[in-house]
Amino acid sequence: MASSVVTGGDRVERTPEEWKEQLSAKQFQVARQGGTEAAFTGVYWDHKDEGLYHCVCCDAPLFSSSTKFESGTGWPSFWDGVTNGAIRTHEDRSHGMVRTEIICARCDAHLGHVFNDGPAPTGQRYCTNSASLNFKKKGTN
Repeated sequence: MASSVVTGGDRVERTPEEWKEQLSAKQFQVARQGGTEAAFTGVYWDHKDEGLYHCVCCDAPLFSSSTKFESGTGWPSFWDGVTNGAIRTHEDRSHGMVRTEIICARCDAHLGHVFNDGPAPTGQRYCTNSASLNFKKKGTN
């Protein structure tokens, strides 16, 4: 297994080669290269179990099933992250659009994008790729 470089407390950094050793080709393409899986194809878009969704790269907890909702988009959608510091955002101007990208605060894995059309109480829709997540059922976290 690849050795991780940990900096600044909990931060995880690896070379692209080390990430490739750890991740499937699809996970690497999405999480490390900013890709997107096709709608309605990811394992978690219609997932209903209770638990936590973790980063596929560094295992940081990102989202709780208690904030997951059916958005009709074909991607797992959440109205908030599991903690205030778990997810970072930045402007994404790729593909001729201006969007807000969401990334794992611990390792910078691309998770998806956040939009202002979600339900109360936040009004946010964290539109996330299943390939960026690992689910841990309640009681196994």
